[in-house]
Amino acid sequence: MDIREYDVLTMKKAHPCGGMRWQVLRSGADFRLRCLGCGRIVEGPRAKFEKNIRRIERENE
Repeated sequence: MDIREYDVLTMKKAHPCGGMRWQVLRSGADFRLRCLGCGRIVEGPRAKFEKNIRRIERENE
């Protein structure tokens, strides 16, 4: 899956704050994501996040 820094991901499940949109801060073997609802930053394995992605939004599209 082609995911780049600063892409906005819409996830299948909501964050506890209610936000479903996340901005990619770092991609590689792990992802670092920022919740666009509350600003919390989480980091975890790529495989865990990739299976929960519903849509990828890019600024230039």
